[in-house]
Amino acid sequence: MRKYKWSFYLTFVFYTARIFFAYILSVIYFKKIIDIISNSDIPKEALIYPLMHLVIINIIIFFLGQIFARTTSWSLVYFQSNVMRELSNFSFGKIVNNSYGFFTNNFVGSLVTKSRRFIRAFVSMHDILLFNFWGTFVVLVGVFFVLFKEATFVALIFLAFIFVYLAIVLLFVKTRMRYDIAKAAADSRVGGRLADVFSNIFALKIFSAVKQEKSSFHEITLNEEMHRNKAWYFGIKQELLQGILMFIVQSFILYLTVKLWLANEMTTGMVVLVQTYMVMIFERLWELGKTITKFMESAVDMKEIIDIFEAPVDILDPENPAIISAKKGEIEFKNVSFVYDSGQKVFKNFNLKVKSGEKIGLVGHSGAGKSTITKLLLRFVDVSSGEIMIDGQDIRSVLQDDLREIMSFIPQEPILFHRPIQENIAYGKPKATKEEIISVAKKAHADEFIADFKFGYETLVGERGVKLSGGERQRVAIARAMLKSAPILILDEATSSLDSISESYIQDAFSELMKGKTTIVIAHRLSTIQKMDRIVVLDKGKIVEQGTHKELLAKNGVYSNLWEHQTGGFLE
Repeated sequence: MRKYKWSFYLTFVFYTARIFFAYILSVIYFKKIIDIISNSDIPKEALIYPLMHLVIINIIIFFLGQIFARTTSWSLVYFQSNVMRELSNFSFGKIVNNSYGFFTNNFVGSLVTKSRRFIRAFVSMHDILLFNFWGTFVVLVGVFFVLFKEATFVALIFLAFIFVYLAIVLLFVKTRMRYDIAKAAADSRVGGRLADVFSNIFALKIFSAVKQEKSSFHEITLNEEMHRNKAWYFGIKQELLQGILMFIVQSFILYLTVKLWLANEMTTGMVVLVQTYMVMIFERLWELGKTITKFMESAVDMKEIIDIFEAPVDILDPENPAIISAKKGEIEFKNVSFVYDSGQKVFKNFNLKVKSGEKIGLVGHSGAGKSTITKLLLRFVDVSSGEIMIDGQDIRSVLQDDLREIMSFIPQEPILFHRPIQENIAYGKPKATKEEIISVAKKAHADEFIADFKFGYETLVGERGVKLSGGERQRVAIARAMLKSAPILILDEATSSLDSISESYIQDAFSELMKGKTTIVIAHRLSTIQKMDRIVVLDKGKIVEQGTHKELLAKNGVYSNLWEHQTGGFLE
């Protein structure tokens, strides 16, 4: 907000002027008109000039009120629009700065809901602050300035009423907060479940789970309804008490002003002024009672995402990062121990060295630690103890972005953005030329199917790449890694989604891609790593065997056993 402080202040200045002219000054001059009109002792001819004079003044007041109303709107739009953009960017930056583990522990749908609610909550709170809190304050100051001068006793009654009214409202709001927090949490659960189901719609259809998911979703919305009703019914009780209090005061003021008029202690215009101000105050206070609750609801909505903003990030960049010096791509795990937050122990004093340009395959049953090695190397998680070095430099001493810049990673299930194929391929090298993109696409045998699309490289791939087959997605991911051309290449069963013919093509492309690069291949299909320089066999976080394919088969050990128990090249 500080970036746009002048528009912030001007909005309050313009709105204050609007209230002064439209709600305070206009009523004063209208009172004068009523007093002149109600004076039957003066001939009408004598009233023409003073009445027309007051009418002109009122017209000028109305005009100025409209001018200030429009300038208020202009400065408000400028301020809120810019701050909303800033908050969106801030929210996005804070969320994406979290580690990969953060996103595995949070529903994406809930994060989206909370982030958007954060922006809406700001707009709501600012509107309430300006139009309700500040507007009510300005109206009350103006009204009491006039009333204490013209009808002190009435002003004191209003003042006492306002103190009692606000005390009751604040008491209710404090209790209502608990209900609103529970309601917001229930709303987030609904949003999270929607995202979870929609993103896994394929599984829902395959398992004929529509009824099951409907039943489960109904339970969640029923819980949301319960919390929503508690908050809303409590609000009805609050409004009932406020209404009773207003009815009593309004009836008394009306009785008092009429009695004073009958006793000739108050003019007709003053009666109109008091009643007008009373209606104005009551409308403001009624809205204030509701908007205080809305303000607190918005604060609760913001709190959900602010708690995420303020939560410590588990994978941090160093305060004084070193410049990454990796050129050869030599990797070394030195006495690495690692335990997941769940307590699952994976490595203890684990050692592994991969020479520059060496190609190694990692094999072993599920849970052996293969994928954990890549997570540690990419710093999706950090070692519990020990060091991971690249060209003699601890990976924790450099920025995470710099570290990942020197690696190309092809996962088993590549995730694509709902953007054109061209943009997906160029994601690791945004300034790549069209020729470069087509070149790597041909090497990855992706150009073959891309050329068949109506819009070619401009074809949108759908959310998470759903418009492409598994093999097509994988080939796009391979092309993306080829274009990045980093010194370290990590393949997590990168050919598992390809048919045999495509795989043979891709293996040729990989042979070219791996030249001069340090390569780590995680393999379930052992046939894909036969030509590796070294195969490392893992079991329960330990290296139990290593060597070439032929050497390991000759040992007749764990690797040989895995090889024999494969069906179609996959581990049983």
